[in-house]
Amino acid sequence: STLGFWARDIGKMIGLQHPLIPVHHQYVVTSTIPEVKALKRELPVIRDLEGSYYLRQERDGLLFGPYESEEKMKLQDSWVTNGVPPGFGKELFESDLDRIMEHIEAAMEMVPVLKKADIVNTIAGPITYSPDILPMVGPHQGVRNYWVAIGFGYGIIHAGGIGKYLSDWILEGEPPFDLIELDPNRYGKWTTTDYTAAKARESYGFNNIVGYPKEERFAGRPTERTSGLYDLLKSKCSMGFHAGWEQPHWFYKPGDETGYKPSFRRTNWFDPVGREYKQVMEKVGVIDLSPFGKFKVKGRDSVKLLDHLFANVVPKVGSTNISHMLTPRGKVYAELTVSQLYPGEFMLVTGSGSELHDLRWIEEKVMRDGYKVEIKNVTDEMGVLGVAGPYARQVLQKLTNEDLSDGSFKFLQSRHLKLSDTAVIAIRISYTGELGWELYHRKEDSVALYSAIMEAGQKEGIDNFGTYALNALRLEKGFRAWGAEMNCDTNPLEAGLDYFVKLNKPADFTGKQALKEIKEKGLKQRLVYLTVETDDVDPEGNESVWHNGKVIGNTTSGSFSYSVQQSLAFAYVPTELSKVGQKLEVELLGKNYPATIIQEPLVLTEPTRMRLQRKGESPKI
Repeated sequence: STLGFWARDIGKMIGLQHPLIPVHHQYVVTSTIPEVKALKRELPVIRDLEGSYYLRQERDGLLFGPYESEEKMKLQDSWVTNGVPPGFGKELFESDLDRIMEHIEAAMEMVPVLKKADIVNTIAGPITYSPDILPMVGPHQGVRNYWVAIGFGYGIIHAGGIGKYLSDWILEGEPPFDLIELDPNRYGKWTTTDYTAAKARESYGFNNIVGYPKEERFAGRPTERTSGLYDLLKSKCSMGFHAGWEQPHWFYKPGDETGYKPSFRRTNWFDPVGREYKQVMEKVGVIDLSPFGKFKVKGRDSVKLLDHLFANVVPKVGSTNISHMLTPRGKVYAELTVSQLYPGEFMLVTGSGSELHDLRWIEEKVMRDGYKVEIKNVTDEMGVLGVAGPYARQVLQKLTNEDLSDGSFKFLQSRHLKLSDTAVIAIRISYTGELGWELYHRKEDSVALYSAIMEAGQKEGIDNFGTYALNALRLEKGFRAWGAEMNCDTNPLEAGLDYFVKLNKPADFTGKQALKEIKEKGLKQRLVYLTVETDDVDPEGNESVWHNGKVIGNTTSGSFSYSVQQSLAFAYVPTELSKVGQKLEVELLGKNYPATIIQEPLVLTEPTRMRLQRKGESPKI
């Protein structure tokens, strides 16, 4: 389905609501301009962010196209409700120069020859926009064999690359490289027409803005997909958008500069996040993890299916493990936690953005190989709370008769409990790497469960924490994240995930043969763990790593480490430069900062610290 503005109508034929909307885009063409005609070579394309337009040479004249702001731009809403008029082909819309006047003036300011030029043509036509300006490319969850390449705001320029990308994927059974940003399954039932229209209005004008790290865009929010705690927490924190959900990034305290203040440097959240980090390391914190994707899998072949889908062994009843689905070429398609709740009945959990991406892969495997299983997506009906920190056990123990002691409820075990009056599936796992549990429950019980935990933790000084603190905590523990340290461009061995990959298990899981070959050949690159000596800026991921005046790799994610008061990052570098102690440089905002590969992790996880303590060794925290 590569249909431009007809994509929505085609989707409707099989019951899909593609979140696309036509936007009126105008561009202006001038007659011959003597100064342009006299040029010996073609002008480069100019993009002016302040004036919000692009300008290029068209024969001996100029062509320029502006992007108006939210208030001025125009959507073709009627096409969304009534469909594209039959027979609409190369027709155009009525042009409207008044709407783009301020941009024309900005262009004349920048390129004075425009002032004398005659406008010979004003073209106004439809451009299809998705909510985030990015197209949707690939197979679609929930329907068999339906592939899309739709929502291209910039049209034909992408044709060759996308055609090759799709045909490779269709032929090889996996994408040739990672383009998760374009996954059609990043949208879902929550991307309503109203949402799509609000986002397209915002995105059109945002064509020419500066993109900040940790950027948030607020149109169309909240969607109809909110956690059970949203109303309770929304005024207390800065929320981030994750696959339709609102999730707390960081919480406000009296005296904080609140709100969203984007910057390339450390900004208003920097100290509050340090405070939340300390809260989890020294006391106990609570985090809303409801956006996780959650699936239940059961049926005759459930164990067999998971054994062939995942590189790790299938966990025993009452246990959980961290497992990876690999592609036939041995790349990391997904990372999930797998818990066997009852014999043959599993709960699978993945990151918010991966929900339908992962579900599609699992469903395809089931269809292709005829497994007898039932898969239910329970993402929207289940809430999740994370409770973590040294006092986590002490607080939760007040709410249940079940023994939560280390001997009785071990790390990576899962069980059904009642906490206060709420039924939960409790898993002893935490992405903070501290003592903690994830508590899965019915979304309508979220407020009651949260309130009971907060009440029970008064004496221990319990408090909230958000995803920014979670990221700092996981980086210090050396935990990898899917989409950053691993994806469809990387294999689990170079990502340092060997522990979770059981090449000697009997099942011939997807990617097993490829991995054996990769292992035999040896690795060309490795994921390394760096400290970076910065000033007022921290690595985020995708920054260049330098050595001897050459770019040799890139960071995958980063954060300030509040424990050693230094920047931390993961990065891919060539194997020969991957030893501990190796000096490198990381480029941030055009400046190279000294970096050193260190032994990971920086901070040992709580289960490791306990194990060393039992052996009588003193662990480094």
